[in-house]
Amino acid sequence: MEALEKRREHVIALFRIVTGLLFACHGAATLFDVLGGPHGAAPDFAAWPGWWAAVVQLVGGTLVLCGLATRPAAILCSGSMAYAYFVEHQPDGLFPIENGGEAAAMFCWSFLLVAAVGPGRWTLGSRLRPRPRPRRRDEDRPVTGSLPTDTPTSA
Repeated sequence: MEALEKRREHVIALFRIVTGLLFACHGAATLFDVLGGPHGAAPDFAAWPGWWAAVVQLVGGTLVLCGLATRPAAILCSGSMAYAYFVEHQPDGLFPIENGGEAAAMFCWSFLLVAAVGPGRWTLGSRLRPRPRPRRRDEDRPVTGSLPTDTPTSA
């Protein structure tokens, strides 16, 4: 267990990357008819909720995958999957196995976990943020003595 704890941030990052990639693939499949195409009929442009859900999947999944605005993107993705589950799947049965909502439930809880624990390592956001300048040792020392002057003193 100690070995896993040492690699915690790496495992969290891998979880975030895989979850974001799979979610973005769902959005790309629906919007662009790639990767096997949409599950069901392709929604018309700007049709509610299917087309907008695919946009959230593609954009939100990509942001989570890259580690940019990870927590807000993960909250949006989680919420969209909660909506999908309760509005689209729940009327067909109580449990996800009955109503075909396994993916929606798993994505909902997975993104909620990413929002709660953070992005882990390997984020593009950490590469874009300016790093603080390292301090020199002499910056913390108080200035003592007199400072040199530009004008010579006359005798």
